[in-house]
Amino acid sequence: MKASKKWWSIPIMSIIIIMMITITGLVFAQTPAPATAPKKRAASTKPAPVTAKEVEELKDAVSAQQQQIKQQSELVDQLRSQLQQLLDATQQANVAAQKAASGVDQAQSAAVQAQQSATQAQSLATQASTNVAQVQTALAVVDTKAQDTGRQLSALEALVGRFRFSGDVRVRGESYFQQGIPDDNLARVRVRFGVDGQLNEDFIAGFALATGALGNPTSTNETLSNEFDRKTFALDRGFIIYNPVAHHWLSLTGGKFAYPWQRTSVTFDPDLNPEGFDERASFDFSGPLQNVNIQGIELLYNQANGKPGIPSQDSYAVGMQFAGRLVFGRWTITPSFLSLKWNRPDALLSASAFAVGATTTGFQPPTPTGGTAPAPITGIPVPGEGQGCAKGTSVPAFPPCVFAPNGMTNATYVDSKGVVHFYSGYNYADFILPNQIQTGLTRLPINVLLEFLDNLDAENHPPSTKGTVLTHLGSQNKEYGVDASVGQVKNKNDIQIGYAWYREEQDAAIASFVESDQRAPTNVLQNRFYALWKLRANTLASFTWWRGRVLNTYLENNAALFNNYSSLPTISKAGEQEPYLDRVQFDLIYTF
Repeated sequence: MKASKKWWSIPIMSIIIIMMITITGLVFAQTPAPATAPKKRAASTKPAPVTAKEVEELKDAVSAQQQQIKQQSELVDQLRSQLQQLLDATQQANVAAQKAASGVDQAQSAAVQAQQSATQAQSLATQASTNVAQVQTALAVVDTKAQDTGRQLSALEALVGRFRFSGDVRVRGESYFQQGIPDDNLARVRVRFGVDGQLNEDFIAGFALATGALGNPTSTNETLSNEFDRKTFALDRGFIIYNPVAHHWLSLTGGKFAYPWQRTSVTFDPDLNPEGFDERASFDFSGPLQNVNIQGIELLYNQANGKPGIPSQDSYAVGMQFAGRLVFGRWTITPSFLSLKWNRPDALLSASAFAVGATTTGFQPPTPTGGTAPAPITGIPVPGEGQGCAKGTSVPAFPPCVFAPNGMTNATYVDSKGVVHFYSGYNYADFILPNQIQTGLTRLPINVLLEFLDNLDAENHPPSTKGTVLTHLGSQNKEYGVDASVGQVKNKNDIQIGYAWYREEQDAAIASFVESDQRAPTNVLQNRFYALWKLRANTLASFTWWRGRVLNTYLENNAALFNNYSSLPTISKAGEQEPYLDRVQFDLIYTF
């Protein structure tokens, strides 16, 4: 390859050689030829004399020869100069040739690399084509899967869309103050979570979980105590509602559910969820009377386990409520009347250790009617979580015993066999009259609720702490209450301020199920001051001040003698007026 690159160097070298030969010939041509030696003559012969003409001719010949030499010398210089130029040109040509050869090598190398790159590019293009085909196949698979996933997500979305999640977390600081009793300060937490689902167009089902001791259905509080132990979280609701589209006026509920009827905490605690069945028929109208509804109620609170040869019957409550809604301009009234009959409530007085959340166990001999109670036997601790057996006059100290999470304040008696019974029967006649008046300021409506409760099956005269009947007192079977407030807590920065007053006599309601925060379940005079502030759409801050005392300390099982907040009585003898118990609560509630 290199020999072919220098083909042009042969003529140049030939020219150089010819020029060198020419120069050499010219040099030799300028050298004068040696004079021919004259022939020897005989020694005796004398040389011929030289003439002037011959001398002149010789000078001319020498002069011409010198002129020719001079010309030849100039020609040689010219040839030398041309030769030098030719040599320089040859050198430059060699340099250029070398550069050209280098460029050719580089070009050839670049061509080889380009060929390799082209080969690689072709390979990459082939691979890319293969990849494109694979990607197209993968995309087709992905598209198919995406469609399947989309259908699944749509089905899941439709399924999730049928469910509604709800719940709240409440943190509470609480303090108790009462004359003669040490102050008590508590920190508490409550957690609730629920799900409601639209099973189909006619059925709704749901469940809810909540904290709280298993043996206390009237409270979902867990006190921050007991060495950081885990808190109980259990089923609080579980229900199915039948509300047919074709008959929207009808609603049937079964299971453990939130109250479907109108009530206040003087008959049922807000944290309690009743169990049984409810049937409601509701009809809407135009005009002042906008709604009328009627519902049947069947509540099951004890399933009896009979023994061979001994018949047993379950305990239940049945009743009915009539309610309506009337609107007169800015004034809305939603009155209701409830009749609820409790059958065989004595089961509440002989509940199992599990039902009462017993923390001790033991044995105590029964006390005959009219006798004095024997000294209680010291109990043996058991790992129960709850309030344990309720205290009272002549009631068992160990299971089976009285179920009343906040104290048994109803009248009771013990028969000849040592069995505890309620002194009165219970048949509620509860009239509630809520009123709301719009003031023109959306956030500041006026709310007034009035209530009158009468237990139609109560005995005419109550028993005393000594077991004797107080004939100078009438039936302790009524409750009177009023709750007035201004404001609401629907939107952010809403505020509501209110005051409530209750006077609930001893046998107006069954003590086992009523409000857990008031001074005592029954036989109580109670005041409540409250203020609520909607900090955010889902956050509520509240302050509640409960101020109450026992209504009549002469009566049996009154809370002043059998204190449900302390092991100490608050009076020294029956008949004394109890000092007020102040219970202060600060709550922060986050709802979701």
